[in-house]
Amino acid sequence: KEKQAPLGRPTLARGDPAVHTVSRGRAWANMAAMVATGSRLSAEGSRLFRIRKTCLKMLQKRGYVVDEEQLDMTKETFIQTWGENPTRDAMTILAEKSDNETDQIFVFFPEDEKVGVKPIKTYCDRMKEEGVHQAIIVVKQNITPFAKTALAEVGHTYKIMHFRDSELLVDITEHRLVPQHEPLTDEAKKTLLQRYKLKDTQLPRIQASDPIARYYGLKQGQVVKIVRPSETAGRYVTYRICI
Repeated sequence: KEKQAPLGRPTLARGDPAVHTVSRGRAWANMAAMVATGSRLSAEGSRLFRIRKTCLKMLQKRGYVVDEEQLDMTKETFIQTWGENPTRDAMTILAEKSDNETDQIFVFFPEDEKVGVKPIKTYCDRMKEEGVHQAIIVVKQNITPFAKTALAEVGHTYKIMHFRDSELLVDITEHRLVPQHEPLTDEAKKTLLQRYKLKDTQLPRIQASDPIARYYGLKQGQVVKIVRPSETAGRYVTYRICI
């Protein structure tokens, strides 16, 4: 029996020409609005728009609460909020876990081409003030050797990861060749090992430096479930442990 769509809200299937018509219509409307106001993102602003959106998606997939309006933000709204030449500092994000509001994370966007010790100290001071113990730093190029040492020194108090701009211009999990990944909780890991009578050392491994492991912020010993499409079984499930 077919499910009937509510009156006044026609359902459009993916691939329906009407979907593309609506999408094109919205795109043209947004473009017309920007032309009318003379607003246009700078090259750096356009990069920040893409990078920030990837960061929001990454946080959501890590289990943090992300405003849908932020995820769906258009370039027009981005310009209205931060201007045509937004500063990186204005892009700062603070999010909390959906199941634990005290588990929060910052995302910082330093202005320096290569980030040194001073910005690291500034961010740690802010994290201390806000009671936040995790952060992501998005850098233009890289961080200096001294900054890496500083991050290692505060590692027992603050967990701070860093990504380069170039790593976040696109969301790697949305690539058609990347299978679905689902990090397991400690309880789910325990259940998995008991079910198959396995030890940690018997699971296939994934390096903590792997782009997917970094994207999900996998911790050492954490298990990730990987689901791949299968022509015979429909889907093929494997598990890997982060080392």
